[in-house]
Amino acid sequence: MKLKVDPILVIILGTLALGLLLPVSGRPAEILDLVTRVGVFVLFFGYGARLSAAETRSGLKNWRLHLAILSTTFVVFPLLAVPVLAIPDAVLSAPIRVGLIFLCLVPSTVQSSITFTSLAGGNVAAAMVSATASNVLGVVITPLLAIVFIPTASGGSIGFEQVWGVVVQLLLPFVLGQLSRVVTAGFMARHKARLKFLDQAVIMLIVYGAFSELRVSGVWQQLALTELLLLVPLALALLALMFSYTWALGGWLGFPREDRIALMFCGTKKSLATGVPMASVLFPGATVGVLVIPLMLYHQAQLLASSVLATRLREAQD
Repeated sequence: MKLKVDPILVIILGTLALGLLLPVSGRPAEILDLVTRVGVFVLFFGYGARLSAAETRSGLKNWRLHLAILSTTFVVFPLLAVPVLAIPDAVLSAPIRVGLIFLCLVPSTVQSSITFTSLAGGNVAAAMVSATASNVLGVVITPLLAIVFIPTASGGSIGFEQVWGVVVQLLLPFVLGQLSRVVTAGFMARHKARLKFLDQAVIMLIVYGAFSELRVSGVWQQLALTELLLLVPLALALLALMFSYTWALGGWLGFPREDRIALMFCGTKKSLATGVPMASVLFPGATVGVLVIPLMLYHQAQLLASSVLATRLREAQD
């Protein structure tokens, strides 16, 4: 079986390389920052405009499953970030430690959670509601968790000013998007495929700006190869732990097989598409490129592992 590589990750890696090889500074960098902020606003407006009330209501009745998924994302994962605070600078630098913590705080994915749940024969309706709720709640919960879990000494601290920035740049456009559905729902449905490219374009702007500023500021030189090599087994260990935990939790709660599958695939995912825009709002631009490296590694690992697990679960069911 061929392992799938997420197209958005390929795009991000290409944009990452472009930002490092051809960075911008001065006035062009200021213009790029303005365009990126507008793009993020449009991105989350689109998220709100696409989510229908009917989709939300369809799976709300399975509250025990939703609670299990959301508690895994916003309680269990953050608690696993606590030991990262004890890692000394000689092992992992402060920006990488902040990146590991931030990885544990971001919401679940939407598309891949639903896709793999469907592929494995799980509860797709519940996965849709839980994954979407995770992203919506994450706009507020992730910054608040960051205030608690990310220390001020790390250089990546978050205060209420940044939280207000999230409200203005992320939550406000999402709410406006929801309110606009009376006139935009049809347009969103007709142009769903094209709007996906707009989403990817915004992500590319964010990544290019982050790594461009990273190159100009010289922060990239602070990363050691040993840190990158250590991050890979850490990401794999975290993923394996969460796959095991969510499957066992579903059994302990007496969930049917379909719900256990939804819990496992929604509860273990971390969203690169949502996490990168959040990081661009929450953290100084020069540090964003380093901070999202752990999230990028985990994101690719979760897709590769989920491809294998979903196929095997489907084969076992058949």
